[in-house]
Amino acid sequence: MDPVRNPYAPGAGQRPPELAGRGRELDVFDVVLERIARGRPERSLMLTGLRGVGKTVLLNTLRSQAINHLWGSGKIEARPDQSLRRPIAAALHMAVRELAPRHRAPDRIDAFLGVLKAFAQRTAPTGRGNAAPKLRDRWQPGIDVPAASGRADSGDIEIDLVELLTDAAAVAADVGTGIAIFIDEMQDLGPEDVSALCAACHELSQLGAPLIVVGAGLPHLPAVLSAAKSYSERLFRYQRIDRLDRIAADQALCAPAEREEVEYEQKALDLLYEKSGGYPYFVQAYGKATWDHAPRSPITAADVRVAAPEAEAELAVGFFGSRFERATPAEREYMRAMATLSLVEGEIDGGGRDDMDAAVPTAEIARALGRKPASLSPARDALIKKGLIYSGERGTVAFTVPHFGRYLRTQPA
Repeated sequence: MDPVRNPYAPGAGQRPPELAGRGRELDVFDVVLERIARGRPERSLMLTGLRGVGKTVLLNTLRSQAINHLWGSGKIEARPDQSLRRPIAAALHMAVRELAPRHRAPDRIDAFLGVLKAFAQRTAPTGRGNAAPKLRDRWQPGIDVPAASGRADSGDIEIDLVELLTDAAAVAADVGTGIAIFIDEMQDLGPEDVSALCAACHELSQLGAPLIVVGAGLPHLPAVLSAAKSYSERLFRYQRIDRLDRIAADQALCAPAEREEVEYEQKALDLLYEKSGGYPYFVQAYGKATWDHAPRSPITAADVRVAAPEAEAELAVGFFGSRFERATPAEREYMRAMATLSLVEGEIDGGGRDDMDAAVPTAEIARALGRKPASLSPARDALIKKGLIYSGERGTVAFTVPHFGRYLRTQPA
């Protein structure tokens, strides 16, 4: 098999050659875009799921759909140590630039850019424990018009964001289209920023304004939003992005191979699904390794067995190991206890078995380690902040990475 023709793409946020199993999400978003274009009420969209299920890929694909509908769009990636003000200003600047050539009144665009500039340059008031803004947050946008005064420049992110997004939506309405802002890793936004974003989406929804936010984050993102605003559970449309079913996983492997005139034997597909568990990143990783090791078409189960150790070694270093190395010894001890307690063997399509990692009560982890729960809170909180575990329900934790517990159970203590 020619490695140059290998069609598989196991990369962070890298679109696979066949985006299988996401047709429903794409169709839903098409309906959202069409409804908003016709003045119908619609909710902003939140995608949630573990790492490696393709949330970023899907987010990028939805953005492409918005662009195809002639919407203005911008995308940001949230960071736990960065205010929302700078990145969302940059995203809106990009979105409005896309709409500007179709607007009949350049002065209207300039007026909005003045408000955007004022928003971007405004920092939260200092004092009462508020730290001075970091240098990287003192963004000077490349906007030639002077900053406006009295609109989106109060320094209160909730007030300012509501006013800014309302004005941006009005610009989109002028040209008969909409604006979509895409936010990846949304669970990393600070509490004030989450509250402000919820308030802005609430106001936009009440006005029927043509601007939506499409967020992607870990499974506890709904809880993050709910903690900020109690009405958030009704404010957004939530879509859980999970592993692929058997049909979709086979399609992700077979469709690209067929374009290269290569086929798989059925037993090879059975084994690939058992190895990957249907998680899109793993499907690509095992598919790529198998292709490189297979001597000819059709690809057999024997080829998969020969290639699997290489795929697993690559995942151990790049997908699992890099995350494990970020943890301190105390945090690693906590995760090892989680891994031991979380093992659940479950059937998967195709007759195989999959080591699943269930949520674990924090009290059981403390008991396993012979410690008081309060003494383990620093390790738990640090792991949550690092994005290695999450708390979907009070008193429980789970891994954000599929098969991470299985990886830990194979590592020497």
